[in-house]
Amino acid sequence: MLLIHKSVLKELFISFLFSILFLNFSLMMEKLIRITRLLAGVGSSFLDILTIIIYLQPETLIITIPMALLLSILLVYGRMSADNELIILQNLGMTFFNISKPVMYLGVICFFVSISMSFFLGPKSSILLREKISDILTKRSALTIEEGIFNTAFKDIVILVREKPSEQVLKGVLLLDDRQKEEQKIIFAKEAIIETQSEGIAFALLNGQVYISKRNSITEIHFEKYQFLLVPSVMGYGRKKSELSPFELLVASELEQDQRIKYILEFHRRVSLPLLCFLIVFLAPPLSLLSGRSGKLGGVTLGLAVFVIYYSILLYGENLAKSGKIPPFFGSWISFIILMIFSILLFYRANKK
Repeated sequence: MLLIHKSVLKELFISFLFSILFLNFSLMMEKLIRITRLLAGVGSSFLDILTIIIYLQPETLIITIPMALLLSILLVYGRMSADNELIILQNLGMTFFNISKPVMYLGVICFFVSISMSFFLGPKSSILLREKISDILTKRSALTIEEGIFNTAFKDIVILVREKPSEQVLKGVLLLDDRQKEEQKIIFAKEAIIETQSEGIAFALLNGQVYISKRNSITEIHFEKYQFLLVPSVMGYGRKKSELSPFELLVASELEQDQRIKYILEFHRRVSLPLLCFLIVFLAPPLSLLSGRSGKLGGVTLGLAVFVIYYSILLYGENLAKSGKIPPFFGSWISFIILMIFSILLFYRANKK
């Protein structure tokens, strides 16, 4: 590796790190705010929030690594173009291909990091994130139940108690269960004993009544003991697509035919996003010749514009595939193919000068 390549690669790497921090913070804030609101009522600690931030990183990095790679190249090579360093290197006999070698080195590194996030770390972190949130809600939701205050820590559930002699015993309990809209329940109990289980919080309700409302009828049931299980809404049923590896997505597409297209599209997205790093290697250096004339702000604007166009075409293609108008493969890769043709032509033109 030439000394000039090492110098440019070092500058690229520093710019890449700052771009990753900026993009991760921007994209992660929406999820973090939503999760923080969910956990705000159960007394989550700073360590809990920090753990959640760490678990959010791999899934976010799948998207931000290609974006940060593009931004870092536009910033560094744009500065070199504005300072006429690229012209000096070309006059010294270096081709545009040789000048772009540091970009290729960083692109290969980004590809392997991105593929590891997409195939392994991303799904694993999504599982750990859901388990962590569920664990916090399960263990601490019962602690937030206070006398005479409506508790809404669980989705579509309202709990009101008259007395709380201890952390595990409640007196005069009112439960409103609105999880099934067609079958709403109102439960009164003289006493309730709280038990924390792996799947949620179990209330052993003693001596009370259940009122079940169905359309125009109401059913009243008296009980001596009634077991009521509350499961944190974040746990849901089954694993989400983000928690499945690409290989598991293919298996799931065969087992669940009604969701087949969604699993196939997710599989192609997991493969195409890491490969996007290779396209950026050919796209960003010639684009930097344009952004260099408008300064750093022009490079950032141009980079974000490229990704807005790319994701707009990607989402449009995926929607066409979901509606059955085009095959899933074509819907997933149409944006990649368009960007690949554009990148190769642009790099060929810049290298030929």
